[in-house]
Amino acid sequence: MFDRRQMLKSATGMVVGVGGSLIVGSRISAFAAETVKLPFANGDRPLVKYPGKRPMIVLTSRPPQLETPFSVFNEGILTPNDAFFVRYHLADIPLEIDTDTFRVEVKGKVDKPLSLSINDLKTGFDAVEIVAVNQCSGNSRGFFEPRVAGGQLGNGAMGNARWKGVPLKAVLDRAGVQAGTIQVSFNGLDGPVLPETPDFVKALDVDHARDGDVMIAYAMNEEDLPWLNGFPVRLVVPGFYGTYWVKHLNEITVLDKTLDSFWMKTAYRIPANACACTEPGKTPLATVPINRFNVRSFLTNVLDGAKVKAETDIPLRGVAFDGGYGITDVAISPDGGRSWRATTLGENLGKYSFREWRAVVRLPKGDHVLMVRATNRIGQSQPMEALWNPAGYMRNVVETTRVLAA
Repeated sequence: MFDRRQMLKSATGMVVGVGGSLIVGSRISAFAAETVKLPFANGDRPLVKYPGKRPMIVLTSRPPQLETPFSVFNEGILTPNDAFFVRYHLADIPLEIDTDTFRVEVKGKVDKPLSLSINDLKTGFDAVEIVAVNQCSGNSRGFFEPRVAGGQLGNGAMGNARWKGVPLKAVLDRAGVQAGTIQVSFNGLDGPVLPETPDFVKALDVDHARDGDVMIAYAMNEEDLPWLNGFPVRLVVPGFYGTYWVKHLNEITVLDKTLDSFWMKTAYRIPANACACTEPGKTPLATVPINRFNVRSFLTNVLDGAKVKAETDIPLRGVAFDGGYGITDVAISPDGGRSWRATTLGENLGKYSFREWRAVVRLPKGDHVLMVRATNRIGQSQPMEALWNPAGYMRNVVETTRVLAA
């Protein structure tokens, strides 16, 4: 449970205070300890420390949008809670939650509506754990060429954690899903500032909601959820983009029709084709809601522009992941894609998790372009040329890292 005596202060003027509350100050950018320059236009960003977080890259402060500094992904296969990215859509985020009275309501087309406390979730159901990546749909949007509208994120709007909670299926089964159900919708405590702004409500098809992997999570990396990552409970939708991972979850509604909400019908949609792409500048003929991750891989221990020692063994390592088929192969190219060699995969923490890879290369003196490419169990991989869509979603090009060997 949340420690009501906890008092975490930060230079941002934000405080987690007595009674389970988050107090937000002002002039956040003025307290930036330092800045970071992301490798694209308008990439200068402040690094700011929020409650429960180490210094993070700030995209916006109202609502909080915090990107993980990329060096964090070299610390280990699990992303620390204090460095896990933060993405809100609506500025009226909950600043105080009474954990004694908080409830998750289950309603709609069910036989028995439920009102579940945090204790009900922790003691009334069998707990499960799953290691899964949460990734923002717009992760890496700042690299799109031509540029697109939306938050200009680097590669840090992602993270991998061990989630603990209750299978959504178990909760829905206890409520009794009625015949004719089509979708299940999810709402949280964050809300719009203006009444004309659509509330952030998402939905999953009922079969997906009841697949056994979708979870109501109350713990993250063996600790209570951080406030800014959805305390006290959030939805975890392994393999699907973070838009479905509703934070501060307090309302589950079983529906006999498709949810007609802005955030499903208009926003977070991708071209309805196999590549989820169009020609740059073109509008797709048809769209579908964004859904499962595509394949991604990154080099984490050598940064772009680094100098390395020539004619000696250079250890390389990084991470790869996909939407739940599981990574089976990661290859590294030391010469800009002309040749490829296999890497050694690390421990398998499950099909939804980051998979570590390692390799050693030896480079002659001069400039070099390192590339990394992953393949999953059904043969999906990464394109050599970046694909484009007007929303800037789902970037998964083969990543390049330029180094100087001297």
